[in-house]
Formats: sequence, structure tokens, C-alpha cells
Amino acid sequence: MKFISTRGGAKVSGAQAIVEGLSENGGLYVPEKFPTISRDKLEDMLELSYAERAARILSEYLDEYDKDGLLAACEEAYSKFEGGDPAPLVRLDDGVYMLELWHGPTLAFKDMALTVLPYLLKKGCEICGIKENILILTATSGDTGKAALEGFKDADGVKIMVFYPSDGVSKMQKLQMCTQDGSNVNVVAVRGNFDDCQTAVKEIFADEAFAAQLKEKGYILSSANSINFGRLAPQIAYYFSAYLDLISSEQIEMGEEIDFTVPTGNFGNILAAYYAKRMGLPIRRLHCASNSNNVLTDFFNTGKYDINREFIKTTSPSMDILISSNLERLIFEVSGRDAKLTASRMADLKSNGSYSLTATELEEIQKTFDGGFADEEGSVEAMYDVFIDVGYTMDTHTGCAMKVAVDWFEKHKKDETKMVIVSTANPYKFPQDVLYAVTGNDVKDSFKGIKRLHAATAMAVPKCLKELRDKPLRFTKTCDGKKLFEEVLNFVNE
Repeated sequence: MKFISTRGGAKVSGAQAIVEGLSENGGLYVPEKFPTISRDKLEDMLELSYAERAARILSEYLDEYDKDGLLAACEEAYSKFEGGDPAPLVRLDDGVYMLELWHGPTLAFKDMALTVLPYLLKKGCEICGIKENILILTATSGDTGKAALEGFKDADGVKIMVFYPSDGVSKMQKLQMCTQDGSNVNVVAVRGNFDDCQTAVKEIFADEAFAAQLKEKGYILSSANSINFGRLAPQIAYYFSAYLDLISSEQIEMGEEIDFTVPTGNFGNILAAYYAKRMGLPIRRLHCASNSNNVLTDFFNTGKYDINREFIKTTSPSMDILISSNLERLIFEVSGRDAKLTASRMADLKSNGSYSLTATELEEIQKTFDGGFADEEGSVEAMYDVFIDVGYTMDTHTGCAMKVAVDWFEKHKKDETKMVIVSTANPYKFPQDVLYAVTGNDVKDSFKGIKRLHAATAMAVPKCLKELRDKPLRFTKTCDGKKLFEEVLNFVNE
């Protein structure tokens, strides 16, 4: 299968798309066409393990990759997850389920893809005949950074550098990144918010002179963000797996449509669900859940994407994003795959901070998507209610999704379509905020928060978080976004 850029240009292979991460013109790579998963193929996957299901989905897009190699990579990646099932489905109530995606090494849904991406990137370089070392640059709003660092630490021929907003992640997220081991890793805080980090990284990718300078030093750039199709593709698999688990547990019948509610900031997680739908998975609606930075909610209601608004720091920091990069892929699809129009809209976003869809395009999007959001009070209330009603503890991002799902059911009381809520992080990554939501108690120290949250919920405390208290800080540097070029060169020269 070939891949094309949302902003036009030449077709490339899947391996090229993954190695490059971002096209030369700044566009995002998308498949030339969507593969189809027929009912027969779905039935064939019913008895497969999660790793086998994931390999099947990846092989539909990456046909130049060896199927046995993909399977071996998925089996190795998901063997690192606790509990035997990397993406368990938990029943909360009649017709409502939680898809837990945080049982991996760094306790966040990003592990679902970033444990597989190192293989996809390494193999992609082999397929493309690339001899240079790979320099991975990643902007993170909290979870991608640690998952990418863990996935690529000590990988041969790879260096990875992560940038995060200096005051825009939780203490646990910061500790996870800044204590990271590995000889090939680097972490730098950036003054500003995630959008500032992401914009600065994209500028590096777009600078041809800088790329040439890096190549002279024996490096080419790639990305571990969801702008890279290699990050997005493994995420498609867990939507298929959740559907198959519902069938296996006799919650639905084959062919029955379901809904997903997905908390998202950069739009990658929910875009993967949309791709699953385009492949034939029986998804009726996708409910896009935001926090108080509700630019996506307004977009799905009005058709106008407008970032000219206040940026709000919340207790769900991984969703504190105004520029949702992966939305470009959806805009490309609803425009009739008009690369020129998509490029024009992205230029408008960069220069004016906004762009608008046509009425026809908005109508098309609203056939599948709707948007909702939870402010801080709404998220806390949703987390508390579920904890009291069924004893289930969720993190703050999942709390936003729960609030949006509850709002949907309150407006559509006769809706009997099964709803799967995507849970994106272990509650202990945000111990103080989760503790406050379920008990009303407020503590300043994160580790004290973990202890008290354990006492209140009896959830097992992940060993990797308990160990953070005694791990030395390796990375303490903070810089301005304009200094990222300099920091990258310093890292390459080490």
C-alpha cells in the first residue's frame, strides 16, 4: 500500500511514511486507500490473542513488512503489559464498558503503539535502505514522552529527544520522564504549553537546511508523535479488539453497531477509531471528549476550528492542547481528499488561528462525530459518581470522557447502543487529583497522594511509580522554544 500527504506530493511506501514521520511539505501521511476488514475477517480474529489481532491490522496497511515479523514484534511488545490482556474491557453497567489501555510499561495508552514503533521504525529503515542513525524528536503533553523514551531507550542507531511544557504535566509524568534511564535519551522542558512544544518540533522538521546539517552528522529525523503513521496504526487495533471482546462475551452480536467515547487532545486516539470505522468496523458514533480546552467541541458543533482563545491548565494535562494535529487527517478526508484545500486551511490556522468547513463537510462529519467537554467540576463529579456507584476508579482524562458519555445518555435516554469509554491512563499517574475526586481529600505531596488513594480504593500501586521517589533526576534543563534547534545539535554532538 502507498501513502500520500494531506498536503499533496509524491506517494511513498508505508516504511517511508514511518521513517520520515512527516512529509517534506509539512503534511501528514495517510493511506492511499483504506483496507477493508470483512465480516469473515472479523470472525477469523475472534479467537486470536491481542498481539495476533494487532499484527493482522498492521499487515493490512504495511504490506511490505513481513507478516511473521509483525506478529513477533507485537508478541514481544505486548508481553511487557501486566495482566495478560493489554487492552481489557471492563463492564461498568448495562451497555457501558471501559476499555483500559494503561496496563503497559508507562501506565498510559501511548504504550499500545510505542512498544511496537521501535520495530516498525528499525524495519522501515532496512526496507528503505537507510544507513544513517535516527534522531527521534517528540513533543509531549505528558504521556507520549515517557512511553517513547521507554520504547526507544538504548536502541541501536537511535537517539530520542523529548520536549515537554515546563509547567504543563503532572508531577508523576515529569518524574517519569526526567528520571528516564538509557544512554541515548534526552529530555528538555520548554517554557510555554504543549502547542508551543509541538509547533517548535514541527518547525525543526520543516527546516531543510537543518535536516541537511543533521545528515552531515549522520542523522535523519523521525517522530514518535501520532503525526507519524507508525504511531497511529497500532492504535487502530484496540478498537477492533474491543469490538471482538464484546462479541466473545456475548454482549453484542456480530454486525451490531457500537459507540466509543474517547478523551483526546491531539486527536490521534479518536482518529484511530475513525480509521477503524472506515475499515468496516461497525461503529455508529464517535463521541469526542475534551476538557476545558474545548476547541474540538466547538469545532464539531459549528464547523469552525478556532484557537484564538484562552489556554487553560487543567487536571487532565495530556488534553491541554489547542492545536490538534491529527485533525488535519480528518479534514483531508471530508474535503474529498483535497490536498490543496487542506494545505490552505493549515496555512490559515498558522497565520490566523482558525479555519472553517463548508456546511456540507460539517454535515458529513456530524454523521459520525459529536463533541462534548468536561470542566474541572464536571470531571470530578463523574469520577466520584462512578466510584460511589460501582467502585471503579478512573484517571482525570477518563473522567472527562465519562462526563461526556453521561451527558449523551441524559440527552438520548432511549438510546440502547452499547457504549465503550476509552480509559487512557492509570489513576496513580494523577494521585492527588484522583484522590480529591473520590474522597474530597486534598494533599500536596504526590507520593502521599498515592498512599492515600491506595487506602481509599485498594487498587494495586504500580511498582514503577513507587520507585520514582528514589530515582535521581537526570534531566533538569529548561529552555525557550526558539532554542530547540540548539539543544538538538548539542544532543547530536554528545
